[in-house]
Amino acid sequence: MIIRAITTGISLDYPHEREKIKQAAELNRQAKNLFEQFGHEVQTTRITTNSWEEYLKNFDINEIVNIFQNIEKLCEDLNISFFNIGYASKPENIAVIPEINKSTSIIYSSSKIADKETGINFESTLESAKAIKRISQETENGYGNFRFCAWANCNSGIPFFPTAYHEGNTSFALGIECSDLVMQSFAIANNNIQIAEKSLRSLLAEELTKLADHAEKISAKLGINYNGIDTSLAPPLDKQTSIAFAYEQLMGSKFGYQGTLTISGMLTRVLKSVPVKICGYSGLMLPVCEDLGLAARANEQTYDITNLLLYSAVCGCGLDTVPIPGDISIEKIAAILMDMATLAIKLDKPLSARLFPIPGKKAGEMTAFNSPYLVDCKIFAVD
Repeated sequence: MIIRAITTGISLDYPHEREKIKQAAELNRQAKNLFEQFGHEVQTTRITTNSWEEYLKNFDINEIVNIFQNIEKLCEDLNISFFNIGYASKPENIAVIPEINKSTSIIYSSSKIADKETGINFESTLESAKAIKRISQETENGYGNFRFCAWANCNSGIPFFPTAYHEGNTSFALGIECSDLVMQSFAIANNNIQIAEKSLRSLLAEELTKLADHAEKISAKLGINYNGIDTSLAPPLDKQTSIAFAYEQLMGSKFGYQGTLTISGMLTRVLKSVPVKICGYSGLMLPVCEDLGLAARANEQTYDITNLLLYSAVCGCGLDTVPIPGDISIEKIAAILMDMATLAIKLDKPLSARLFPIPGKKAGEMTAFNSPYLVDCKIFAVD
């Protein structure tokens, strides 16, 4: 098991952002060193903020873009590779996000389109669809959408980007990569889902209890609040620990076939039951272009977007890194977002959508990402 992200959240108040960012960078540096001293591998450290609508509400678009370019320059000077500016919820602010995205390279952002209290904001949903479409057209191979998503019913404190945003005093949370434990548990289960569940529950409890204990000690040492662990199954880019291939080891058939929904529900049940402080999604992630197995089965069309929405009803974070045709209409993108948001509100769970319209390509053609974070697969059809 690996710590995918140490994410420190800060509340910014322009023009006092530089000092807070410097402090967060130093906290991340110290936390990383301490976790490594405890024997944990740490992949990334990250910083996220409160909604930028709060701290830049009196600025015009050019000023906003310039401020974030300056923040990015500061991040580069401080060796920060992942910086999230929180979400926008007003349509007029969501419309600014493509300009921010185009003008920066390490700035992540999101849009809030629904929550349990107010329901779905249809204007914000449509504006988010426009943003997804525009970002795809203004960045190479549509890759800019890696740094943007639309979400519904998500609370603060999620350590995974781009959904992450912060509220309150400075704090940190952990995102983990534990699909190796899933593979280990499923390998010894002999196609018995009950044995697999019991084994995984035991392994996770043992590993996460140690990690949580170390996190609490680091919290006390650094004087910073600790929000918990997002237990979501973030996949690594290697075949041996692909989430899809772990499914298949237990099912005896391909990911997307009968039994996939059952295993998805079981995994989320286990991930939410570990005896430690949890935060964020803490469910199953199925990011199509971040998992070799998921990409391989997408190429074979063993599942589609409707299947992914179905799995989201019992598992994790929604539609993540899903490639769709470049000529898709804004209205169809909005319809996908509304389906996701409807599930989130009806089931009272956090869901997000990170969609990749691929310019100049149609369903069934291959993506061509040039990224260490993504694998290529066939583009999904959208009816």
